[in-house]
Amino acid sequence: MLDIDICGPSVPRMLGLENQEVHQSNDGWSPVYFEDNLAVMSIGFMLPNKNDPIIWRGPRKNGLIKQFLTDVIWEDLDYLIIDTPPGTSDEHISALQYLKKANVHGSVIVTTPQEVALIDVRKEINFCKKTKTRVLGVVENMSGFVCPGCKCESQIFPPVSGGAAKMCEEMEVPLLSQVPLEPALLISCEKGKCYIAEAPESTTAKKLNEIIDKIKKS
Repeated sequence: MLDIDICGPSVPRMLGLENQEVHQSNDGWSPVYFEDNLAVMSIGFMLPNKNDPIIWRGPRKNGLIKQFLTDVIWEDLDYLIIDTPPGTSDEHISALQYLKKANVHGSVIVTTPQEVALIDVRKEINFCKKTKTRVLGVVENMSGFVCPGCKCESQIFPPVSGGAAKMCEEMEVPLLSQVPLEPALLISCEKGKCYIAEAPESTTAKKLNEIIDKIKKS
């Protein structure tokens, strides 16, 4: 997993790897391993202080992304999953530019049900279309709330304009899943644990597995 959210690297925290360091050798940078089959690289591993801000212009960000793609000892990869910041900024353009000769499978776009979020997501979908990047699908996050007590689901962020489902229909892209807001998922991420392994029978874990299965088949 490659985290190119340069200004807000959250992957180390969510995987419980905050205090890990990247080691450099003559061959390049060695990624940090979450498990034997999951290597991770992020600028978050390189900050002297996790509260230090990254105040960089575009060219410096581009240079680091290129290093992440060329100088990291990724070994033999089945997949390279790239976590990007929201929007259509330098990070997205750089990643596509450096990977233009690679077999890019496509992009997964995450939104929430509110129209304020969907406005930006429509731009991201059109960005993918203009750069000839296949949209594997859209995930609607925070789609309802699962009560940790009674397990009933209710709408906290009602899809006033139809939510991701209507947007996907209008823009002719697949809707992968609608993932509810589940407090236990937050706790799992804060602890750096895999939620699917922690709560395999939960609604959210089943939804996440559903997304994985659909991407594999796409």
